[in-house]
Amino acid sequence: MKKLIKGIVDFRRHTLPAYRVTFAKLAKSQSPDCLFIACADSRVVPNLFASTNPGDLFVVRNVGNLVPSHEVPSEDTSVSAALEFAVMALNVKDIVVCGHSNCGAMKGLLGSPLPSGAASLSHWLAHGQQSLDRMHAAGDADAHLPDYDRLSRANVLQQVEHLRSFPFVLEREEKGTLRVHGWWFDVGNADVHAWEPKLGWTLIDEEVGARILGEPIED
Repeated sequence: MKKLIKGIVDFRRHTLPAYRVTFAKLAKSQSPDCLFIACADSRVVPNLFASTNPGDLFVVRNVGNLVPSHEVPSEDTSVSAALEFAVMALNVKDIVVCGHSNCGAMKGLLGSPLPSGAASLSHWLAHGQQSLDRMHAAGDADAHLPDYDRLSRANVLQQVEHLRSFPFVLEREEKGTLRVHGWWFDVGNADVHAWEPKLGWTLIDEEVGARILGEPIED
């Protein structure tokens, strides 16, 4: 809490003056380009590693960057509600699911003990079971990585499939008005990798970034 309070004071004193016009505009409306679905892990800070400003990203964060499938009824509708708002109301053009290395949620899926009495956590992680199945089916893919990182990557791809289980997402993607991306953040190196179906996981550098941006999409 001490860091939070100090940060607010420092922000007001040193940073806010440069952002006053930005926040004045944002007070009236928002028009983010992208829905960014990330893990709640404190080491994953999308606005930092993607160098984005206030108003650029509509962010959903939860344990394990999970997206419960539209095909499986769930008591927790917070992710689907955010998805509906981002796509239907804000008309975002891109959705990114971003996993990360050394993820505690993935370790829990692999059998690491969960905190005693954490029933909600256990129930929530059940949405990652298909990711675990996907990792096992992939065989030696990403064999150089520890199992929890292999699972984290498989989980990103599975959550992308879950996004496509929502008719309004699939319809827009097929029309070319929405793109869905799978990314993976390597915490130790602060590198972001993108999934490319023909190439696998590739580091986002200038060339890969240009290729991603070059994908056709309607205005």
